[in-house]
Order: sequence, then C-alpha cells, then structure tokens
Amino acid sequence: MRTVDAAGLSIGDEHPPRVMGVLNVSEESPYDPSVFDDPGEAAAYVDRELIDEGADIVDVGLESANKRFEVLSAEEELERLDTAIEAIESVSGDAVFSIETRYHEVAAAALSRGFEMVNDICGFADPEMPRVCADYDVAVAKMASPPDLTRPGAVESTDGAARSAAERERSRSYADDIYEALSLNGFTDKTIVDPAFGGWSDEKTLEDDRETFRRLREFRGLDRPILVSINRKNFLREIAGRSTEESLPVSLAATSMAVERGARVVRTHDVRETRDAALIGYEFAASRSRNRASSHGADSGDVAVEELDVTTTREARRHLERVGVESSVDASKDAVVRTFELSGLSDAAVGRLSTAAAEAGVTVVPNTAAVASATTDGGEPGGRSPGRTVLLFGTPRGYATLLRVFESRFTDDGLLAALETISESAR
Repeated sequence: MRTVDAAGLSIGDEHPPRVMGVLNVSEESPYDPSVFDDPGEAAAYVDRELIDEGADIVDVGLESANKRFEVLSAEEELERLDTAIEAIESVSGDAVFSIETRYHEVAAAALSRGFEMVNDICGFADPEMPRVCADYDVAVAKMASPPDLTRPGAVESTDGAARSAAERERSRSYADDIYEALSLNGFTDKTIVDPAFGGWSDEKTLEDDRETFRRLREFRGLDRPILVSINRKNFLREIAGRSTEESLPVSLAATSMAVERGARVVRTHDVRETRDAALIGYEFAASRSRNRASSHGADSGDVAVEELDVTTTREARRHLERVGVESSVDASKDAVVRTFELSGLSDAAVGRLSTAAAEAGVTVVPNTAAVASATTDGGEPGGRSPGRTVLLFGTPRGYATLLRVFESRFTDDGLLAALETISESAR
C-alpha cells in the first residue's frame, strides 16, 4: 500500500501507526475536556494532553459534526478559525496540525496560515476540496459520506446506498456501501480513507459499524492508508455494557485489532493509552514482505515486491478491482486457503471424502488411527466424537467443488451437511 507524507510524517505500512489527538474550538462539541475558546488554554492542553502523551497529529475541529446540531456555514467556520490559528501558534511541541472541515474555503484559509493537513468529514462533497489539497500538496483524510455537505457520514443517502435495511440485507451490505462512498469523487495522491465509524445517521445500526470493523482489511483495496475513529464508540461500548466514562478498555482492545487489520492512523481523545494499544497491534500484526528486487536482464531495473494483506475472498476481490480486473474474473476464490478439521468420521466416510477431495483439489490429511474414546485428562468424555479425524486444506473454490462432487456421488447426510457448512464458511 502507498505511503502518504503528511508534512514530513510518513503514514503507511512501513511506519508505526500514527495517533491523531483532538482539539475542539467548538462550544457545542460533546467531549468537554477537549473544548476550548481561549487560545492559550487550548495550546496548553495540546502540549500537555496531546503531544506530550504521544500524538503525532492534532486534529482541530471548528464545529461539532454531531447530527443533532445545525451545520455551520463556511463563513461561520471561518469566524472560529482565528482562535484555532492563535492556539496552534502558541503550541511548543511538535506535531502535524490538521483542520477538520467540509469546506474548501476553510481548508485553504487554514492551510495558508499554518495548518498542514485536512480532515474532510464530508468525503469531498465539496468538489473543490481535492483541488485545494492537491494545490497545497497536503495529506487529507476523507471520511465516507454522501455527496451532501449537510450530512457527513450518512452513507445511506448515497445514490448507491439508497435502499432500506431489508434491501441491503438481500443484496449487499453496509460495508459495501462504505467502500462505494469512499470511492466517490476520487482521491488525491495523499488521501487517507476513514470508514466513518459512529452514529452519523438515524438509519445506521451498531451492527453496521461492527460489520465494517470486521471487514476493515477490505478497505486496503483502495490503496490508501486507513484512519479509524473508534474511541469510546457505541458499537464497542454496547458489547461490554459500559458507559462512555467506563469504555476506555474496550476502545483500547479495538485499537489493537484495528491496527492489526491495517489501520495506520487512530483518532482519539485518550492519546497515551491509545498509542500503547496501537503499538501492540502493530508489533503483532502478520509480517508481510515488502522490498525491491533488482533484475539484471535486458529490461533490468528495480521491481517492487509486496505481499498483500488478504485473508478472505472479499479482500482479494477489492485488490482485483483496484488493478482493473473485471468482476467476472473470479480469481479471488483461489486467493485464500482455509483449513478445517472434521472429527467423528468412519473409515468409510474418510475414504469417500478423500475420493471427492482428490477431484476437487482439496487436500485431506487423516489421522493414522481411529479415536476410540476421546477423553479429557480427568477421564471424562471430551469434545471430540469417537472415530477418525481429518484436516482439510483448500481454497473457497475447492470447497465449493468438493461439495458438488460429494453431493453427486454419495448419500452420507452427516458428512454432506458438514461440507455445506464448510463451503459456506469458506466464501
């Protein structure tokens, strides 16, 4: 994936995850500890609670994006910009300063007076925003949104997502709508994508956010670093039954998972703790090779090598789309190997399974002897059924073929049901 330079701060796979702290100069913002109208107090907060605690980026909001509040005009945001400018000029620590806005006029004014990055919560709904960011050569975070300056994050209102929840369930999912929304209006060379976690519309559910989080790796198919803003969000708090004040632990757990799944910027009010959680996720993420290899033939030169972070067929499909492969070319079904264990099989069932698997291209590895009576260390029956145990290694395409072959030749209902479960799970 590409690396984005944000005023000298490198954001990408080859660099540690970056932490974005938050400062608000909007009196209506809901998180009181980050809200200031006095530039001196704001600067002291940035130094003490953000930069000293490990923030790489400071995101300054001029208004609350909460859907309960009226949207400010560009002129009204500009009236608050002086406070933000005076605050960042008084900061003694070193960080990249980002302006959160939906208007290109505000972005241009902020960039001309010391800001170094833009956080566009309306996803380029202002068609001039990409041009301004490109002209100033700055990084810009683009949040998934409809092309509507008054409804940031309300992805259900995009043309491609204008359907009821029931229709989405039948056809495509909310995460697909998020992916489509992020693709609207293109990208700049320095765009960072934000999947818009949170209650941005009345139609959005907590399960929508959870689905997006589960499928976070797919957004790497956009070939841009991913920013997540999940700090103390409802979709996490509800799982543990915690209030906002009690929810820091669930946010930190999710932060490590998000970074392991590919997030490279984490926006938060809890900087010190979030930094630590992000570093843990980064340290234990799967190692992926990325280098340049030199060739020595007639067409000698450096060849870039990168192992993609692909664990599901949907993730593979996103990368196929990125390089322009037609959707009819379903190579994604061969891109992922899945492993399953079956137990409680008779010798005859193992033989039938091995016969069908050989034709389907699935590898079957049986144990060498029947399990007469599986028990725990205490002599009580264990979770494994008596009989043979096998491991299956195959691609989603292979498992689908195995199911068809077995179904056409054999009548073992129990094994057939198991293969149906495997084929569905592997997709």
